[in-house]
Amino acid sequence: MKRIFIAIKVDAGPEMIRIISSLKALLGGESIKWVDLVNIHLTLVFLGDTVEKKIKILSAILKDQCAGFGSFNFVLHGTGLFKNYRDPRVIWIRIRSSEKLTKLNNIIADGLKEAGFITENRVFKPHLTIGRIRSIKDINNLKSIIEKYHDTEIQNVIVEEVILYESILMQTGPLYKPLAKFSL
Repeated sequence: MKRIFIAIKVDAGPEMIRIISSLKALLGGESIKWVDLVNIHLTLVFLGDTVEKKIKILSAILKDQCAGFGSFNFVLHGTGLFKNYRDPRVIWIRIRSSEKLTKLNNIIADGLKEAGFITENRVFKPHLTIGRIRSIKDINNLKSIIEKYHDTEIQNVIVEEVILYESILMQTGPLYKPLAKFSL
């Protein structure tokens, strides 16, 4: 069994690095597990524990669904958080609405469902997780810092491939190992 997910790798540009560094500094007294810059990605589909022989089937589906799709771009724009300010869980960077991204997600999810894979049954909300909140002492400070970058243009991302990753959970944090790459 391997814990797997399908994602788009996002390389942090200068503005993203500046904003994440600023968030870390301004929220330094809080209990937040920050995502390592090399691990930043946009999850398209999380499949979790998957048997080895199904990974080969999954690879064939991804190759077929991605072939000829064509490269595209999306824009990272602003920060926010999941759940809410009363119970914050995740700090994220928003992805401005992108028809091509939504279409890519849909064709991959549809291909997986047709092949019998069980996917999460929730609306696709594209974002980059940059921090997981363990606890917050000063909610008002968190709110003002998140709102400071809420409407900031961060960077353009060019998408040319989809990656099938294995997530290996370790004491130091997750290790994301690419199993296969699929050109668009």
